[in-house]
Amino acid sequence: MALLACLASGALACDKPTQTEVPDGTGETAGDAESPPPAPTEGAAILLRGGTVLTATGQTFAPGAVLIRGADIAAVGPADAVEVPEDAEVIELDASAVITPGIIDTHSHMGVYASPGFRAHGDGNEVASPVTPYVRAEEGFWPQDPQINHAIAGGVTVAQILPGSANLIGGRTFTVKLRPNSRSAEDMRFAAAPAGLKMACGENPKRVYGEKGGPTTRMGNVAGYRKAFQEAVEYQRSWDSYERALAMWETESDRRPRPSRSSEDGEGGGGGGRREYREQPQPPPRDFGMDTLVGVLDGDILVHMHCYRADEMSLMLELAASFGFSIRSFHHAVEAYKIADRLAAAETSVSIWADWWGFKAEAYDGVRENAALFTQAGGRAIIHSDSAEGIQRLNQEAAKAMFAGRKAGIEVTPEQALEWITINAAWALGVDDVTGSLEPGKDADVVVWSGDPFSVYTRAQVVFVDGELVYEREGETGRPRSDFDLGLRDDLQEAP
Repeated sequence: MALLACLASGALACDKPTQTEVPDGTGETAGDAESPPPAPTEGAAILLRGGTVLTATGQTFAPGAVLIRGADIAAVGPADAVEVPEDAEVIELDASAVITPGIIDTHSHMGVYASPGFRAHGDGNEVASPVTPYVRAEEGFWPQDPQINHAIAGGVTVAQILPGSANLIGGRTFTVKLRPNSRSAEDMRFAAAPAGLKMACGENPKRVYGEKGGPTTRMGNVAGYRKAFQEAVEYQRSWDSYERALAMWETESDRRPRPSRSSEDGEGGGGGGRREYREQPQPPPRDFGMDTLVGVLDGDILVHMHCYRADEMSLMLELAASFGFSIRSFHHAVEAYKIADRLAAAETSVSIWADWWGFKAEAYDGVRENAALFTQAGGRAIIHSDSAEGIQRLNQEAAKAMFAGRKAGIEVTPEQALEWITINAAWALGVDDVTGSLEPGKDADVVVWSGDPFSVYTRAQVVFVDGELVYEREGETGRPRSDFDLGLRDDLQEAP
């Protein structure tokens, strides 16, 4: 990790000590529990020591330390309590540095609406029909999109790539680890993430399809969801019937041998009569769109729904309950504060902006305190981007939402604000057991910031994904560049 030595002039210094050295530092340590000895796992060991560690678990260590072993976090705790393996490379941090989990964006269109913004790069909406559960974002995803590298520079390590919001049911989502220089979508796949389904309510579907045969109203929208899921119920029923018939056939086949041709013709065997032999049942036709909706009904595929108004979110909760599934997260949800108690009781998160609304009728009644009010009600608030620019500054978006809540008299701690862009987002994507917080055994998705991550003056200095250094603001690794950035190379040298 000699590359990190290049940062010694700012936040980092690198050495490989023969004995543990504890840097001077100020601050209080939250939590009395000592970190357990580092687990003897495989891979190179890197110890980030000093500064403040915000874990997104409610614990803060100042000064703290994070030990990375291979692709995993091996230990987290006070700087003087985390043991240093003999083979570890120790990175001494400046007292002003802050270590956090990598940022997670639940709503991105990178790769499916790639940059440059050519029409040829518009692969996010399959507007052939309002119901397209058979399409998958990963199959329109371009991993060389230069927006990905800029997101990494903003401390983002995981993102959910969604189809657009033109359709009632837009298709499967694709959760990625932001690994630069990937050559295919598969190279970026977050293998631990369950599949997701993008749905949309409100203005967009009826505007797009109003002159294409509908839906033309919100009534038509809801009728479209209901029809699609009822068809999925019947499709599932046909497969259940087939599997029962197949099981019975296999049981019967095990009990008796297949009759010979002579017995089938009634010859031989004298007087016993012919025993009828049933042919093997044939499966119903396969429908990949219906497979996706059945996955939702079975709870294997998580629903992410574009929805702004409180009344429509309530309606969609009721519709989902009538078919026995839940909605994992409402996206945009500018009126979530109106039904925060209802959404919290349903364990439905909201993926929202800090202060973006008013650009169409259904987005009119937003408030800056949305995230704070939702958190106060016990819900899981998430700050998302839905923007190739916003994803580069999600830490600042969370800061704006935190400030708005405090100004309104709602107590919001930095730890809670960090949860909006880390562990809450991980929960929405179904990966909170493997990422989203700094805990032993989780993926080493880690960011070292130059200072308070909620300050506009702070920059991500170093970013790790699965323990691999993918971004270094200064030094040999540097900032990854796409071919489409090369023409701007000189201008980007001082870019944030």
